[in-house]
Amino acid sequence: MVMGMASILSSLNGHQYLACWLVLIGYLLDLADGAVARRLDACSALGAKLDDFADFTTFGIATSLLLRTPDLLDNVLCMCYVMSVFVRLCFFSSGIPFMYRGLPCIYSSAILASASLLSGGNMAVLRVTAVAMILFMISQNFYPHDRVLESQAWKKAVYAGGVVMVFCSSFPPACVYYLLWSVSYILFPTSLWSCKV
Repeated sequence: MVMGMASILSSLNGHQYLACWLVLIGYLLDLADGAVARRLDACSALGAKLDDFADFTTFGIATSLLLRTPDLLDNVLCMCYVMSVFVRLCFFSSGIPFMYRGLPCIYSSAILASASLLSGGNMAVLRVTAVAMILFMISQNFYPHDRVLESQAWKKAVYAGGVVMVFCSSFPPACVYYLLWSVSYILFPTSLWSCKV
């Protein structure tokens, strides 16, 4: 949640580059928090609610502000993005163990933040990417629950690579790593990212 709030403040102060990287750091922390809670046997109903609130802050509000301009239609797109994250978090339980219905907002946010970094904040690219991510989030497609840190060694190596990329943030192609990671979750959800793989 702290990364989300820091990203919001960065966006509001015109520091888009920093705001994008804070969303990507939030992505890494979100993948780790559940694993850490389970490892410490600290899971609770309150923790689950706080996790949803942190997800909404970081992957809803903070990410939507990457789309913010003085243009009315861009602001409408911001609101649509926030609402799709809200709908995704509240109503898209699949009822199937270890499966999500609709693309998890963490991946759509990572793709949007990476696209912003790679395009230099090109609004045409961000608009198209945001609309695609909204459609993926509200789709009825199934995506596996991705316990990356509680899975195979190669998935842990992918995560470790993401941590290393944070320290390479001054190197522009570093965000390509997050883009490829997140797009692979869309393109190969069960063949790569299923808990059974």
